[in-house]
Amino acid sequence: MDFSLSPAAEDASGRMWDFIREEVFPAEPEWAAYLREHGEHASPPVMERLKESARSRGLWNLFLPAVSGLTNLEYAPVAEISGWSPVIAPEAINCQAPDTGNMEILHMFGTEEQKKRWLEPLLEGRIRSAFAMTEPDVASSDATNIQTSIVRDGDEYVINGRKWWITGVADERCEIYIVMGQSAPEAEPYRRQSMILVPRDTPGVRIVRHLPVFGYQDQHGHSELVFDQARVPASSLLAGEGEGFAIAQARLGPGRIHHAMRAIGMAERALALMVERAKSRTAFGTTLADQGVVRELIAQSRIDIDQVRLYVYKAAWLIDRAGAKAAQSEIAGIKVAAPAVATRVIDRAIEVFGGAGVSDDTPLAHFYAWARVLRIVDGPDAVHRRSIARQELRRERPFVG
Repeated sequence: MDFSLSPAAEDASGRMWDFIREEVFPAEPEWAAYLREHGEHASPPVMERLKESARSRGLWNLFLPAVSGLTNLEYAPVAEISGWSPVIAPEAINCQAPDTGNMEILHMFGTEEQKKRWLEPLLEGRIRSAFAMTEPDVASSDATNIQTSIVRDGDEYVINGRKWWITGVADERCEIYIVMGQSAPEAEPYRRQSMILVPRDTPGVRIVRHLPVFGYQDQHGHSELVFDQARVPASSLLAGEGEGFAIAQARLGPGRIHHAMRAIGMAERALALMVERAKSRTAFGTTLADQGVVRELIAQSRIDIDQVRLYVYKAAWLIDRAGAKAAQSEIAGIKVAAPAVATRVIDRAIEVFGGAGVSDDTPLAHFYAWARVLRIVDGPDAVHRRSIARQELRRERPFVG
């Protein structure tokens, strides 16, 4: 068993660290100042400069093995590094959600026409996209509940329904929505859904509002949408009718590796901030670092982070070796474990910082909000625990006594 990174992963990680230190961290204040002046959903020009630099460094579309040549396991440490600056770095290297998952869908299931119109500009970083699955009126963690209708009418499909928490919509560069809805309500539960491409400017598509997360508005937005008799050509359907659930499952495997590793990156930055604060802050006649209770927080954070990183690496290795289906339990497990660890570590850092930790003077409060919401996106923890338990109950044991 070899725990060292492959030469390709080592090289990509080194270049990513150089990029983060030399350009991304210095860009964070400029990014924040631009949004304060121009509005929380504006597009700071610094991003285009970062993108150009990322391209020149060979840090572009690394998430997609068919394009980058990296395996999921080799990309994982790069995703972790991007999590140190989770708002800016993933987009700067064109490896940001939900575009990554949408590009994977188009790569795997898109027609040549769909790829040319939507995948190519996404791979080039010229447009953004959204994935519209979650609905306000049903428990969308069970995709068989989805009520939005996708109905064939001659050479078109007609879409009606409401979606919310649709990431990316507030960004005007978001030009295409991948919408999941029911096309065959009477079919067996996992054949009722289809996915269809709906351009942003389609008549009948309305943005209702942009939803905050713990009071924070994401630059790209998490939005509520209404589809009211929205019509698109029949050629906009992805794969075929009834394939929506299978497409969704294919989308989630590698994407959860990315989410988990970015969460670990946030946890690592929180730990780094915690350590520096502990060494520089004095209370009761000694530095915080000399106090046993603070050392306990630091030590437990290191243990938690290293454990969950190995868990994610195992899941990535399994996907590379045997596909996402073979790694179902691990994929569900890291979706629970990584955000939980990030939340705990960030919370400990906030404790060490005190009032500064819940202000905007550090990234900790923002990190905490996003780590906590990761326990809901792509399905809440309870759903993934249910899936893991179901597999454990079916698993044969070598001995029970």
